[in-house]
Amino acid sequence: MTGCVTDLRRAAIRSTAKDYALKATTRSWTSAVFFAALAMLYGMLVHADHHSDSDSATGAPTVLITGANRGLGLEFARQYAADGWHVIGTARSPGKANELNALSVEVAQLDVANQTSVDALAESLAGRPIDLLINNAGIFPRVNKIEEINLDDYSRTIAVNTLGPVRVTRALLANLRLGKRKTIVNITSRLGSIALNDSGSFYGYRESKAALNIFTKTLAIELHPEGFTCLTIHPGWVKTDMGGANASLTPEESIRGMRAVIQELGPADTGTYWSYSGEKVPW
Repeated sequence: MTGCVTDLRRAAIRSTAKDYALKATTRSWTSAVFFAALAMLYGMLVHADHHSDSDSATGAPTVLITGANRGLGLEFARQYAADGWHVIGTARSPGKANELNALSVEVAQLDVANQTSVDALAESLAGRPIDLLINNAGIFPRVNKIEEINLDDYSRTIAVNTLGPVRVTRALLANLRLGKRKTIVNITSRLGSIALNDSGSFYGYRESKAALNIFTKTLAIELHPEGFTCLTIHPGWVKTDMGGANASLTPEESIRGMRAVIQELGPADTGTYWSYSGEKVPW
């Protein structure tokens, strides 16, 4: 009888051991699945936050500047980078943008007059917040008489100076909606002011900037309910390839002034026209 009891106890112990082993295995498998899922979720969050609104590693806001390979655009990139912003500077030929590449900025290819190029940029930035968009890229043909107008050049001026900002803004609107600052700045000129046009000349360029101004105003009205700030800013007469050596301002002075204007203004000022000096410009 004692042997039978012992055998029964052994059988019970083996059964219990098997139950514990099964439970332990189940717990281990469940734990493994849980931690694997947790690791996967963490990886997704890290990927999503890699280019977050504040650039998680630095806490910096993001600015995208078109035409950043020279002139005003390059100085914008230099100053914002020096202030700790994450800068995305665009150029038609990034490989040739030596001064831009020398800065601590992200360089991207963009031809604002080419829809395929604009779409490619938008695709590469999908899901990344942009706090500030500066539509800076532009050209400045000097045509003083109507007989001198070359309609192909005229159309090109409109395509770059007016349609360019429209294309880029539309393509990156989703990114701007993800940003905290939601600011769009279009670099214009006092030559685009109808009220200040008392000297004529500059066919094509004036029209392109006047159209850019009204685009900015219209966009501001549409996006105002979302808390956007849409501004058009005259940079002054600046010593760049476009402005020439006789201009009165250095790029550093112009950009410093425009940055102060951008920093000072907010949603309540959307749809307004300013000079780098902080003065309003009449439409």
